[in-house]
Parts: sequence; C-alpha cells; structure tokens
Amino acid sequence: MTLNYTQTRLLEKEEQIPYELLLLADETIEIIDSYVKGGEIYVFEHNSQIIGVYILYILDAKAIEIKNIAVHKDYQGLGIGTHLLNEATQRAKEKGFKTLVIGTANGAIKQLYLYQKVGFEITGIRKNFFVDNYPAPIYENGILCKHMIMLEKQL
Repeated sequence: MTLNYTQTRLLEKEEQIPYELLLLADETIEIIDSYVKGGEIYVFEHNSQIIGVYILYILDAKAIEIKNIAVHKDYQGLGIGTHLLNEATQRAKEKGFKTLVIGTANGAIKQLYLYQKVGFEITGIRKNFFVDNYPAPIYENGILCKHMIMLEKQL
C-alpha cells in the first residue's frame, strides 16, 4: 500500500476529536481530555479517513511533549508511526523548542523500541504512574503497566 506522507494536518477546532484513535494509546477519555484541550492535535489522513494522530503539548519555553500518538490498527507496521514521530520532531524544532519529550508504559515494548530507534533516549521513570492515575490495571504484552518510561530527544 502506498501512502502519501504529506497528508498530516492540524485538526480544526470545529472538527470532532478522533477519540477512537487516541484511545489506542491512552486508556480513558477522561485522561485524554486532561491534555487534549491544551494541545495541538495533528491528524494523518488516507482516502479522507483519519488513520493516525499525535498531540503536541507545551511543557515550558524549551520543552514540548508528544502526549499521544496512535495509528489505526489496520495501518500499523507501514511506517506511519515513524513518519509521525519524525514530523513531530520537525514541528517542535520549527516552533523553537530544544527538547521533545514522550512517555510510554513499562510494558510497551514496541513503542520503546520505536522511540529509541528515531533518536529518543530514556531519561527517567515516573514510578506507579499508571497505578496512581488510571482506574483499572493496564496490561501490555502480558506485563502490568505500573511505571511511565520517559524519553527525550534533543532538537
């Protein structure tokens, strides 16, 4: 399948938030709502359907975070996630930020691999993040997600 990698755009304010995709990377709408309103939502479209999304959220004058990044299950493994990460990096640079931050669960093996592959480095662990902030246990790859692994990329 050939995909056009120029189809990412900022979601307009009047458009519906693509919760079905965001829920692939975060467990509850309440948690998503805690950061979606303060961030910029970028969507990747194919055949007029949103199949990828990421949210950039300003942390301070020098750092911006990818709060959520997801690709529709039918389109995973095609390089879209790598494209979105590279695009988010470029956008953060263009906005003048020095550091791009991303976090993922301790059981998110594929994500940890991908993030490091595109230049992120592990910088810390938020102990018990998922236990303290989510109503039900989360498992990925058979591993209880307890801790948030934080990664950064210098721009």
